[in-house]
Amino acid sequence: MTMSMHETSRLAPAGDDAVRPFSVDALDVRGRAIQMGPALDDILRRHAYPPAVSRLLAEAIVLTVLLGSLLRSEGKLILQAQTNGAVDLLVVDYRAGGAVRGYARFDAAAVAEVADDEGRAQSGTLLGDGTLAMTIDRGTTGGRYQGLVPLDGTSLEDAAHTYFRQSEQIPTRVRLAVAEVQTRDKGKIQRRWRAGGVIVQFLPDALERRRRPDLPGGDAPPGYAIDAEDEVDEAWREAMADMDTIADDELIDPAVPVEELLYRLFKDRGVRVYRTAPVKSECSCSREKVANLLATFTAEEIAASVEDAAISVTCEFCGERYRFDPQEFQ
Repeated sequence: MTMSMHETSRLAPAGDDAVRPFSVDALDVRGRAIQMGPALDDILRRHAYPPAVSRLLAEAIVLTVLLGSLLRSEGKLILQAQTNGAVDLLVVDYRAGGAVRGYARFDAAAVAEVADDEGRAQSGTLLGDGTLAMTIDRGTTGGRYQGLVPLDGTSLEDAAHTYFRQSEQIPTRVRLAVAEVQTRDKGKIQRRWRAGGVIVQFLPDALERRRRPDLPGGDAPPGYAIDAEDEVDEAWREAMADMDTIADDELIDPAVPVEELLYRLFKDRGVRVYRTAPVKSECSCSREKVANLLATFTAEEIAASVEDAAISVTCEFCGERYRFDPQEFQ
């Protein structure tokens, strides 16, 4: 339905850990918004990440959820960044139905060097140079597609914009925000991670209205840049201007539901919201999967994996530890 101020007050808010799809028909815009709380905090608390790494992984989780929520009955979306930075590996996967997990590998000393006194660092600074891969596996209903984006010190937001421009050719704007908040529970201070995000895409019926200027070729003269402003559709220009007004606090504040934010952004045009899609912290590892993997090892690899008369395998995502008797793989 299209929300008015009165209708917004009666609409049950999505709350935490639920994706709210929406559309602004007058601007030919489609999008999704989310605030993440308990599910995000559960993923991050499984590891002793420095605050800067937690913020980076949280951004990646929100971005992956916003993109992966388009999947239907099956399949998954995997975001993976491999770089030469302080965080040299970042992996998040979202499975149809809302299950998400994430993991970051980092050099603690290198993170400390680039973080400020409050433990903050820009995502581009943490990642450095490398490659961001977004892989869509549609399961039995379709094939597998992967898009690659170079990382050269840019933020995850900017990398997402480049991905959609190059791979999907869809004008897209993403906003992400992360914070560690303090609450008091029974006289004790509790620290919890929260994050939020909004993605909007310009999807008019006429394909020529989606056209964006090509990226400069590799042989472009130094200093050459395309002036894209004249090529931007007025409706998309307005949508981007609206997105630029979003404050980080609005994205993460539970007192500002995503429906209220969407109404503020597009109240002059009318925004239509759709049924939410829940998100949960859930790992896909299992004892059976690990056992099946070990069954592919050679006898020499099994022998090299034995420690204290057992084989121990720890899932890097959730921290679950599986212990096996080597005799099972004779």
